Amino acid sequence: MATMYTRNRSPSPFPTSTGADRALLLATVSSLDPPHFLAPVIATAASTTRHHLTIVLFSRHFNNPRPSTGITLRGVSRTERFDDVCRFLTYVYVQATSVAQSADKVLMEIDVLLLGIDQDVPLTVGKDADIVYRVAGDSIGVQLPAHVSSLRQSYLTAADHDSIEHTVSSVSSSPSSPSILSAELNPPAIRLPVVALGGTFDHLHAGHKILLSMAAWITSEKIIVGVTDDALLVKKSNPHLLQPFSERIERTRAFLSLFRPGIEYYIVPIDDVYGPTGWDPNVQGLVVSHETLSGAEAIAAHRSKKGFSPLQTFVIDVISPHSPCVDPEDVELMRRTKMSSTFIRQWIADKAVEEAESTRAKEVREEESKKEDQGSSGKA
Repeated sequence: MATMYTRNRSPSPFPTSTGADRALLLATVSSLDPPHFLAPVIATAASTTRHHLTIVLFSRHFNNPRPSTGITLRGVSRTERFDDVCRFLTYVYVQATSVAQSADKVLMEIDVLLLGIDQDVPLTVGKDADIVYRVAGDSIGVQLPAHVSSLRQSYLTAADHDSIEHTVSSVSSSPSSPSILSAELNPPAIRLPVVALGGTFDHLHAGHKILLSMAAWITSEKIIVGVTDDALLVKKSNPHLLQPFSERIERTRAFLSLFRPGIEYYIVPIDDVYGPTGWDPNVQGLVVSHETLSGAEAIAAHRSKKGFSPLQTFVIDVISPHSPCVDPEDVELMRRTKMSSTFIRQWIADKAVEEAESTRAKEVREEESKKEDQGSSGKA
């Protein structure tokens, strides 16, 4: 397969930006392997963006797995390639998040979108961006919205740029994902009609977005999101810094609408481990993190007692060194990158203390300066 990058590149007509409040990074990928070649590009975009970085990655693998016409290339099975996409997505989020955190930009928003070359770019993408980062030599195979094309462009060089000719992963012979725990022996469906997941979703971060993205990735019609009610969070660390329930729901909905517009989002409060999966028989899939796998087992037992059909459970593990979502060479970076609401709240609390101490120190200096001035005036 021919590479999507031209070998003879001319220098970028635009210099690398010195910084922007909101930035858009666009790139094409040819396989579902973690895009290591994009590491320096992601690092530059994340280091020069102050508030919000949106990364949009295009690939034929992200096409509709059931195209309406035979002309369009078929995308990969959403369920069979779950681990591959999870690994891919996790890599991108970790690269961007680690750079932001190292620059003490813990609250910087980072969104990663996966778009096929068979669909239009949503008009909401890049609406508030100040700059577009592109990969030098990358020819994106879709038409970009006018507001994106009109933005200031900055071309960056990918790692080992001239040798990027990834072998496209086989779509037809790809093995089933080892992270799928299915109660049935039948081959997994390409997509599932209704998928559920749950969480606190406080200070929505990369870990949350991976979870939500993967649920959106495998559903065809509807996502049910259970958001933990405020009453269950009183024992959390720094509870005064928890975002209100309404804000957590709104941010969850906004992200899902950005990542996968056009499907139904049913976002509800939960006050137990089951949530809607405990009473709604019309759920086929459940996405959980490795840390909440015991909850999935409890849900399975509860649904079995009620005579509901078993759920196909998908496990996302971005912490364990043996996780299929993380390559071995990326484990150390993963460990250093904190994707945790607890970490974010503690960071906010520490910043408040630092600010208070700084303010008090300034007041003390001003008081001492006044006393010195008064002493000098008295001597005169």
